[in-house]
Amino acid sequence: MSALIREGKVRIGVAVNGECRDLLCEPRQSLLEVLRDTLGLTGAKEGCNNGNCGACNVILDGRLVNSCLVLAVEAEGSAVTTIEGIGAPDRLHPLQEKFLEHAALQCGVCTPGFIVAAKALLDAEPEPSEHRIRWWLAGNLCRCTGYQKIVEAVEDAAAAAMRTSKPGPARASAAAAASD
Repeated sequence: MSALIREGKVRIGVAVNGECRDLLCEPRQSLLEVLRDTLGLTGAKEGCNNGNCGACNVILDGRLVNSCLVLAVEAEGSAVTTIEGIGAPDRLHPLQEKFLEHAALQCGVCTPGFIVAAKALLDAEPEPSEHRIRWWLAGNLCRCTGYQKIVEAVEDAAAAAMRTSKPGPARASAAAAASD
């Protein structure tokens, strides 16, 4: 660890949503606390603070984690993606669009965690079954709505991504002709 201890705080370097950041944090602070309180990234929520609700989900070096259970100092040299790094206010990520289309949210407290978990799933498995979607989202709790609309939104986002990434018959034959 290349972190430097200074006045009881530790200096860490971490890439948050693609931006390299140098931060000072207390050794006891969770990644969630640093994201929210130091960086002002409030999309990840403190729901339970013990890893049971998924409201604080982030992607850490390609893995879905509960940021309330990760010490910020453990993120030294890592890449962190939060809900703020998925889409933009003027250009939503397809998962965000599908959550809206399917009305897969109510109060919104759990929504960022579900979207981050779904993104981690689709990054790992672009064509998940309903069973796999439910398994990946099992660490997320919603107290307002049922989970069916959330699952349908993820299924629809996966199907839409596959439609845009797979060449259709016309594109495939044109690509084959161009390579001849």
